[in-house]
Amino acid sequence: MSIRTRFAPSPTGFLHIGSVRTVLFDYLLAKKNNGKIILRIEDTDQKRYVKGAVKKLIEILNWLNIKFDEGPHIGGDYGPYIQTERLKIYQKYIQKLLDKDKAYYCFCSEERLKKLREEQIKKKQAPKYDNHCRNLSKKEIEENIKAGKKYVIRQKMPQSGETVCYDELRGKIIFQNKDLDDQVLIKSNGIPTYQFANVIDDHLMKISHIIRGEEWISSLPKNILLYQSFNWKIPKFIHIPLTLNKEGGKLSKRQGDVAVEDYKKKGYIPEAILNFSALLGWHPKGNQEIFTLEEMIKLFSKKDLNISPAIFDIQKLRWINGEHIRRKTLAEFHQLALPYYKKLDENLPFEKISAILHKRTEVLGEIPEMIDFFNSLPKYKKSLFINKKMKSDLKSAKRILSEIIPILENIKNWNEENIKKELLNFIKKENLKNGEVLWPIRIALSGKEFTPGGAFEIADILGKDKTIKRIKKGIKKLK
Repeated sequence: MSIRTRFAPSPTGFLHIGSVRTVLFDYLLAKKNNGKIILRIEDTDQKRYVKGAVKKLIEILNWLNIKFDEGPHIGGDYGPYIQTERLKIYQKYIQKLLDKDKAYYCFCSEERLKKLREEQIKKKQAPKYDNHCRNLSKKEIEENIKAGKKYVIRQKMPQSGETVCYDELRGKIIFQNKDLDDQVLIKSNGIPTYQFANVIDDHLMKISHIIRGEEWISSLPKNILLYQSFNWKIPKFIHIPLTLNKEGGKLSKRQGDVAVEDYKKKGYIPEAILNFSALLGWHPKGNQEIFTLEEMIKLFSKKDLNISPAIFDIQKLRWINGEHIRRKTLAEFHQLALPYYKKLDENLPFEKISAILHKRTEVLGEIPEMIDFFNSLPKYKKSLFINKKMKSDLKSAKRILSEIIPILENIKNWNEENIKKELLNFIKKENLKNGEVLWPIRIALSGKEFTPGGAFEIADILGKDKTIKRIKKGIKKLK
């Protein structure tokens, strides 16, 4: 069996962070089995269409390193790959359903449907079409169309018995037909609904596996009945669990970022976003949590997918992002970090800054705040000089800073190695602990409690003149 999966987003302006998992599982399933993944744009809901969204969507998917085999940007044998360019195809197949009496014209006004819905809710009934137009005669239909009445075309559901469906993760699922709604297949503007267009496209594009969220399980019997109406082979359905926030609700803009583009701007890297997304419902054997895309392809199996809700934990994403940053070579990290050095003095040794940041950075977007002190000292309180672990005080900090000034002034070849050598000699000679000396030096040089590098590294980067000048400024603060 040839594996063909598809990712079919709506062009709404951004890629939802929860959708990354869907496209990733589509990609992994296809690539693991030497299959193909197709990009299809589902733009039948024109109210949600955002101009330029398709281009942005393709750009962010490329950034994530998800490469498609077919799609609107590369073509293929089963196009067009944008649904509004396939309207004639849908008209052909809706006519087939009408001819088979598997669909019917519905002339109910929006006002009638709204009133029906309100009455059902008032009676605490599930909102459902009452089949008012289901048995109109051919003559009535022709007269209504001739009179110019607006209509939709609905799917004619069986009214008794049951529809047996199968989900790859859950097994057999049985639905009672009397509970099924005669869903709209073609809207009054002639454009198909999501449900109808998807079935037609998935069949014609020879999609073998459909991966989607579990919220679509309720639509499964309607899909299956459409396949059966055409006597088509039913693809395998995999309904993955919802991605929830820590409070157990759906991810929403109110509670944080939901667009992949937002995470990109903040400095999360594609390897981490993919890795994190994979673990939202996929649990391979063993304790490994950090994976490259190639490793995920090699290990992926739909048997390792589960049906428990996945929790979106931003702290876990941060950790995974940091792990992938540390996996990169220093040269690779330096190229990633360079855009975040824009506000730094161009005379600073950027390579040395990258060296101290490489193993200490979790999110690239936090780099400017981590290194802003290299440009100028922030305002800081003298209480920072007190190292609580060392039980030091301001008086000892002032004395130490004063005593190291001549030592630093006498260093001829200014580099981290020599700075370290001279300061450690001083610590040993005075019978002090490292923290007693290096803490006040680092505070004087950075004005921060937490820095990406230690006293030796910071002094090396700042240079001799700036280092001595800042230590003298620290001494004045302690007077």
